[in-house]
Amino acid sequence: MPSTPPVVLTIAGFDPSSGAGVTADIKTIAAHGCYGLACVTALTVQSTTGVRRVDPTSRELVTETLEKLASDVEIAAVHIGMLASEGVAETVADFLAAWKLPNIVLDPVIRSSSGAELLDESGIKLLVKKLLPLAAVVTPNIDEAAFLTGLRVGNLEQMRLAASKLHEMGAVAVVVTGGHLAEAMDLLSIADPNGAQQQVFRAERRRSNSTHGTGCAFATAIACHLARGRECADAVRLAKDYVTDALANAYPLGRGIGPVNHLYAMPQDGTTIADADKKK
Repeated sequence: MPSTPPVVLTIAGFDPSSGAGVTADIKTIAAHGCYGLACVTALTVQSTTGVRRVDPTSRELVTETLEKLASDVEIAAVHIGMLASEGVAETVADFLAAWKLPNIVLDPVIRSSSGAELLDESGIKLLVKKLLPLAAVVTPNIDEAAFLTGLRVGNLEQMRLAASKLHEMGAVAVVVTGGHLAEAMDLLSIADPNGAQQQVFRAERRRSNSTHGTGCAFATAIACHLARGRECADAVRLAKDYVTDALANAYPLGRGIGPVNHLYAMPQDGTTIADADKKK
């Protein structure tokens, strides 16, 4: 009998285009050889052209879903994406504090790339107060880092200052992602009593119109590597490599910003499980 792979829980919204949100996270989790569980925090109406509507899930449904899953399966890591409302954010924070699940990766989703608000102001305050200290890793992009800290974040030195501020706010490890900078780079900063230990990850900038879901894929990939027992720096490096390859192998889809290719490592010649079965 095959051994059970590490189980990764994603807590995020539903994107019907599957470029981001729980369905994209499940693809990322599968690509890393882990088993994915999901709790939907909100339903959205969106496509590659943008977000039209966001309806948060009820607190009761989120609580029941999370408790049902956690009482049944051993969870090795958690990814937190869009939370949509203060109520959902508080529910998730209370659950995680009570169950003490390991390897929590928080992607502080505040706005979509098309400008839609994905977490209200009171929800952001609660995220900072309750979720930030629970996370093993927090993965804001430069805009989210600026929003959370109140600092200007537009270059490496400002990324360092924002990371230090996030440590003061309770974050243990921070990855400020700078994929939109002229020179693409991410900064990993790990809190230390003697001063934060910081490492810069650089990569060739990819010119692509298929960038939807890069933040979700990056944060979820980190959670997968942590679930597999890797150290934080290795998890970040490997997650960055994964997103770079997913971008490089993306294909055109839709009339707007297309998704990355989460499953680029799978056969791309149209071969399916059904085809393999026919050969048996």
